[in-house]
Amino acid sequence: MAMTMTQKILAAAAGLESVKAGQLIEADLSLVLGNDITSPVAIHEMERFDQKGVFDKDKIALVLDHFVPNKDIKSAEHCKCVRQFACAHEITNFFDVGEMGIEHALLPEKGLVVAGDVVIGADSHTCTYGALGAFSTGVGSTDMAAGMATGKAWFKVPSAIRFVLTGKPAPFVTGKDIILHIIGMIGVDGALYQSMEFVGDGIAHLSMDDRLCIANMAIEAGGKNGIFPVDEKTIAYMEEHSIRPYRVFEADPDAEYTAEYTIDLSTLRPTVSFPHLPENTHTIDEVGEIEIDQVVIGSCTNGRMEDLRAAAQILKGKKVKKGLRCIVIPATQKIYLQAIEEGLVQTFIQAGAIVSTPTCGPCLGGYMGILAAGERCVSTTNRNFVGRMGHVTSEIYLASPYVAAASAVTGKISGPESVM
Repeated sequence: MAMTMTQKILAAAAGLESVKAGQLIEADLSLVLGNDITSPVAIHEMERFDQKGVFDKDKIALVLDHFVPNKDIKSAEHCKCVRQFACAHEITNFFDVGEMGIEHALLPEKGLVVAGDVVIGADSHTCTYGALGAFSTGVGSTDMAAGMATGKAWFKVPSAIRFVLTGKPAPFVTGKDIILHIIGMIGVDGALYQSMEFVGDGIAHLSMDDRLCIANMAIEAGGKNGIFPVDEKTIAYMEEHSIRPYRVFEADPDAEYTAEYTIDLSTLRPTVSFPHLPENTHTIDEVGEIEIDQVVIGSCTNGRMEDLRAAAQILKGKKVKKGLRCIVIPATQKIYLQAIEEGLVQTFIQAGAIVSTPTCGPCLGGYMGILAAGERCVSTTNRNFVGRMGHVTSEIYLASPYVAAASAVTGKISGPESVM
């Protein structure tokens, strides 16, 4: 039976020769992920069914990243709960203050996910790891609890949509622009419970940071997961970051897809998602005059080195517009340190931006950049729902680091060409 890339990974994890869309399977897990918001719920669930231990202390990752360093007593209690659990069960991959980072940037950096893995995480953007040729998807905290206890999870095998990426992106067009274009094209439920499988010669022109960004936002189109083929760049990344063995799966030539889209990357322009859904996209040429109050550059979508370099390229020698706040958040401690070593942090500070410790922070309306009534923010994060970053009358415009940095300089939504 012909299978997609995702279906082959799931079949192997379930110990089956083949699977088909809609089939219910039980699969072995390579990694179970939780953070400081979702892990306490899972931990309390394990206590309810009197689970005495975890299935494998090396295959669980607990990352304190959403409200860390703690912003209030409640967040401190959540982190204390996770910290005590990690200590009691000797969890190998526990990341606390000083060594933590935003989970979906940290795990690939630490080499904890490789091609062929099956990963669940109690966070919707767990689909990020499809960039490495793994099957990864977000689950609820109860499923996380079951995964930590048994090392297994139930899945309904997804059907798939094939996205053929061709051509080379123009300067200032990034993975963020590509995925926003796709979401704008198919809608926020266009890939509902389907695998978004990316192929084509255009992938060779995408960095690993681009691919991680694209896979991260598969959930914003309703996807079960997003996944890229394993090529030389993927292998080089894995060999640099991990000592774990990986397994390469390829879709069969006659695999079935519910739909296929061909996208010429050379025709794309920097793209902005207007409030209040990621599908509400416009190219930078269609934006018009929209004044803003704040810019956020960071998150599990766009807080990696390439993102910070892009922002610094725009901000170097310039100033953030008076009266506007520009917040830069490196995604991990390693990225933060490298940004210091490369002089990027100095560039940001000299421009009038602030630089934060790694945290999800403002992305989910946590802290480090909450919006007041009526305020507008250009953000490199992944969601712009009503009230996502603060007051219900505030507005979030999703964009790449290039567009975000340019907008910080002009005080309105702007393309990078306008300030170069």
